[in-house]
Parts: sequence; C-alpha cells; structure tokens
Amino acid sequence: MRTLHSSVAALLLAAVTACPVHASESGTVQTSQDSLQPVTNAGEKKLQFDWPMLEIGTGEYAEGPTGVTVFRFGRKVMGAVDVRGGGPGTVNTDFLRLGYNYPDLDTVVFSGGSWYGLEATTAAATALKDDGVRGGHWDNVALSVGAIIYDFGDRRLNEIYPDKRLAQAAFRAAQPGVFPLGAQGAGRSARSGQFFGCNAHSGQGGAFRQVGPVKIAAFTVVNAFGVVTDRNGNVVACNPGEGWPKTLRPTELLAGMPNSRKPGWQPPKEAGRNTTVSLVVVNQTLEPALLQRIAVQVHTSMARGLQPFATEYDGDVLYAVSTGELDDKQEGALTSVDLGVIASEVMWDAILSSVPEQPRAMQPNKRFKVAAADVTKYQGDYKFSEFVSVRISEQGGKLVAQATGARDAFAIKKQAAVELQPVAQGDFTVPGRYPLNVRFADGKLILNPGHWQQIGVKSAQ
Repeated sequence: MRTLHSSVAALLLAAVTACPVHASESGTVQTSQDSLQPVTNAGEKKLQFDWPMLEIGTGEYAEGPTGVTVFRFGRKVMGAVDVRGGGPGTVNTDFLRLGYNYPDLDTVVFSGGSWYGLEATTAAATALKDDGVRGGHWDNVALSVGAIIYDFGDRRLNEIYPDKRLAQAAFRAAQPGVFPLGAQGAGRSARSGQFFGCNAHSGQGGAFRQVGPVKIAAFTVVNAFGVVTDRNGNVVACNPGEGWPKTLRPTELLAGMPNSRKPGWQPPKEAGRNTTVSLVVVNQTLEPALLQRIAVQVHTSMARGLQPFATEYDGDVLYAVSTGELDDKQEGALTSVDLGVIASEVMWDAILSSVPEQPRAMQPNKRFKVAAADVTKYQGDYKFSEFVSVRISEQGGKLVAQATGARDAFAIKKQAAVELQPVAQGDFTVPGRYPLNVRFADGKLILNPGHWQQIGVKSAQ
C-alpha cells in the first residue's frame, strides 16, 4: 500500500468508489461487482507441504486483478501479532495482544483492496458461522484476524476490491498443504521497490521446513516500499533507472540517499503505498509470551530481505500461530530461541519466493508497417473504467494514444499523446523505464496483455 497511505485523506482519494465500472473479458463494461466470477486457487507455481491442520484458499477477480488469501486451521489455535509499519490495516489485532493463554483463533486472512478489503476478514468468520462450524454461544464464536495491502492507484485502472463473496469462495476452496506463489491471491497486484522507483511486480510467497517433529511454515504478501533482497545482497526485482548496474545492490541505493530516489541518479562506478503482511505457523505448543517473541523476532528479521523495511508508508503486520499439535516437552521439540531463528530463515525463503517472473517489454519493429485499414480500425475511444479512458488517433501516419478520463493509463498520459510503436500485427509498445505493451483485439484495447492485463472496450461510433 504506499501502505496504506501517506495520510488517511490520500488513501480515501485513491479509492473513492465501491461500485466500479470496469471492462470484462467479454468486452462489456460493467457497473458493479455482482457479475464477477471468483477464481480460486489459481497459479501454476505452488508450494506443497504436509500439514493437514493448515488449509489455504485463494480467491481472485481477474478483472481487477485483485484477490484474497485465507489460512484456515483445523481447530482453534493460539495467535500473536507484531505490527511494524506506519500504516497498518487490520481486523481484531488488539484481541491478539491481550495474551490469553487459550486457543481462540480460526482463520488469518490477507487481502488486497486497501481498507475495503477488510471485509474479507469478517467474511471468513461469517462463513464459519453460516457453514455450522461456529455458532453464537460466547465460547464458540468464530474469530478471524487479517490485514490488507493497497493495490489500487497506478498499478491498475479500476477499483475492484476483494469482497465478501470472493473471500468466502476462497475460504470454502481451502485445501491442506498447497499455497500458490507469486502474483496470486492477496498478492495479485502487489508491487515492490517503489521507494527507489523500481515498481516491480510482486506477490505472495511461502516456505516450509520440518526439523524432526517440528513443523514451521511462513507466508507473506510482499507489497513493500523497499526492494526484495537475496542472501547475496542483491536486489531481486527492479525496473532500473538508466545507467544503473546490471547487478544492483540495496547497499548502493541506500548509500546514495537521497539522490538515489531521483530520476537520472547513477551509482558510483566502483560499486507509493506499500505493505508486507505475513504469517508464521509452528506446530509446537508455545505460551503466549513466547509466541509473541517469535512474532517479534521473525518480523525483525525481515529487514534483511526487504530494504528499507517498516517505513512510514508500509503497513507491515505479522501474525504468529501455534497449532499446539506438538507438546513443547516432547522429544524433538525446539527452544523458542531456536524456533525463532529457524522461522526467520524460513520467512526469508518465503519473501524470495514471492517474486513472480517479470513481464518482458515488446521491442519495436521498425520494418513492420501498419496497414492503412488497421490504422483506421484501431482509432477510437476505449473505456477501462468510469475514470480511465484512452483515445487512439492518427498523427502523420502513426498511431498515438492519449488518456482522456480523470486519470492516466500507465505510460499513456492525459497531458500529451504518445506514439504507439509497432511490433507486429495488432501489437505495439511504448518504451521507457516502465514499458507499456499494447494490443488491439476484437474491438478491445489491452494494456500489458498477460497476467496483469487491463482491458478497455471501444465505444460505439
């Protein structure tokens, strides 16, 4: 989120409508979310592990794209929380801080959609009630906790958010031992490295390790203001500035502050709104104080994998859960200190696994000539939502694009038309630090075709 916000007012201005107009895959412009179809447990790359007690379900609206991730436990478990970022958005966080020494937690929910996505957390609780798992008696009420990331603004051209219907679809699709990695679930439109202008696609990551009878799992949705950093000290994903080294290190970026945040900065030759929400789960019994210490220790360790970490513009939240399946006096149980150290390494693995394959920019083809009939066919106004439209026109025999709605459309700005440089039949590109791929197909304008595509529908002439 830049994480949630630089201020409450800025956040609300960035996400002002709860009933968006958006272009669907069918090429129609819709005015509500009622017809959106939840996609559950999507993604080809998945972490698989053996832990029947822990079930995970993801739900997505491809039209956003945005989504939700639900962690469901086989029975009530112990939970703790640690909050580090300057703009968190959470549900039921204070209850976990009370330190009661009995299991009461049913689900942990991560969601896109900024504060609108908090609906997903309460939706998981009502699903437990509606499905007869929990009831209304004081000792059987469902408890769900959760946190959100900001995934609106310039990363997509609509304001679709994860709602109750999507969250409950994810809850009911939960399955044991399978976790989609990358830009799926709550991480569907996540981003990292905005602090340095990297603006790389991000997502959700997970990792699992078993030491004897002890099981440790870590999950995270990385929407960090800082850059993802590997164990060799290199930046994992970034849209670099001109002249930046091929192998980029955060130490160079941090040492170059504040100039490294400015356009045109180059490191020495010798050398938005964001948030990361996370969960660490152990099967070993831990009393509340020790579980809280695990949360603090693991959350602190994440500053190695995300640099900088926990800024004013991050809403970093970490939940720690003990399922209590393994008694802490049993042979093979670990000390809480050892648990914290191992869990911290597992979390770093989870951070690294969150980075999806970055899209490739199309390369202009100077030899390709757009047919005159196609130039005529492509021209027109394309609507992406009630606040983003793009006009395609011809200037000097070339196709140009200009945003005509209330907001820009990525590299297509309101203030001036930009040339669409041809690549192949129907494909164009707008080169730059953040290149934009463009495709015309069946009366639609597709920006960044592929996993993060946005579809505009051509208006009737």
